[in-house]
Amino acid sequence: MTEQISLRQWNRTLLQRQHLLARVAEDAIEVLDRCVGLQSQDPRAAFFGLWSRIEDFDPLELDELLTDREVVRMALLRSTIFLIDAEDARWIRPLADPTLRRESTDIHAPKLADADPAQVLASAAEILAGRELAGAELGRELAARHPAENPSTLTTIARCGLPLVQVPPRGLWRGRGGPTYRLFDEWVGPGEPAVVDDDARADLIRLYLRGFGPATVKAIQTWSGLTRLRPLVEKLEAEWELVRLAGPNGEVLYDLDGLALADADAPAPVRLIAPFDHVIGAQADRIRVAEPELYRRTVTANGRSPGFVFIDGFLAGTWSLDADEVPVVDFLREVSAVERREVDAEVDRLREFTTGI
Repeated sequence: MTEQISLRQWNRTLLQRQHLLARVAEDAIEVLDRCVGLQSQDPRAAFFGLWSRIEDFDPLELDELLTDREVVRMALLRSTIFLIDAEDARWIRPLADPTLRRESTDIHAPKLADADPAQVLASAAEILAGRELAGAELGRELAARHPAENPSTLTTIARCGLPLVQVPPRGLWRGRGGPTYRLFDEWVGPGEPAVVDDDARADLIRLYLRGFGPATVKAIQTWSGLTRLRPLVEKLEAEWELVRLAGPNGEVLYDLDGLALADADAPAPVRLIAPFDHVIGAQADRIRVAEPELYRRTVTANGRSPGFVFIDGFLAGTWSLDADEVPVVDFLREVSAVERREVDAEVDRLREFTTGI
């Protein structure tokens, strides 16, 4: 008989695997790997994501990983920017390639006047060989070769079609400026992907479930941007790598065999969750951390993400930084005096992190 788990047990298991029940004293790269990278189109979002998970997290640790080229910021799954272990990026980038190329074909290529997208990519590869260029400069040099085209469109096609890293100083804790691009193999060094094709897809499923399980197939696909994963998930189940569970509303959930579920009664301290954090963003299983109506109130017209306030493991508000880097909280529901004091304590902790005061 399939084991059924409650909403709270599902919630606590996710938060436990994401180190959001208790901060851990571990290296940033280990936590980053466990989260399968962190979404990073907001360059500082990953710093807040690690701050919420690591005890006494020092942003200079992540700065060093970036400048030492152990982690990279680049377009990956869902064509969004990830901050991720460079060697994981090497095998995950080919999996993301169909999504990135589809974006180029469907959205950006139709804006071209007469250039062929393959020609644009060839030009970009030649221009970037041995160099790093700011996005605007790359656009200008591409437009010099394709004068009928919009430089921004040309740069975006290059971003989708080539494995480009956004190199520092953008992405550093105090870094500023727009994206500067470098070819992945020139920045990190040449090498072969550790796994490819279905072996790589299976590894991605395993990594997602280790960090975010139990989960539905839809959740795996929503997070990864990949499709038609159900046969592979069912194959892994048939090979005894995965187990099937029933969610609180009858959802069919999958998990890695042997991974423990959290106690439904485990305490969940207040946490200020990073903007775009995958614990709540890109989540088909978002019900395990947020009531749908509350989450809808956090969605912005421009696609920007606020930070999220979790009380007792569930969405209860949003946070942002004011001009002085001080966190400002906006509650989405009534909170008790005790809950407000717990939020205030976490806000003080974040203020100390952002301002050093």
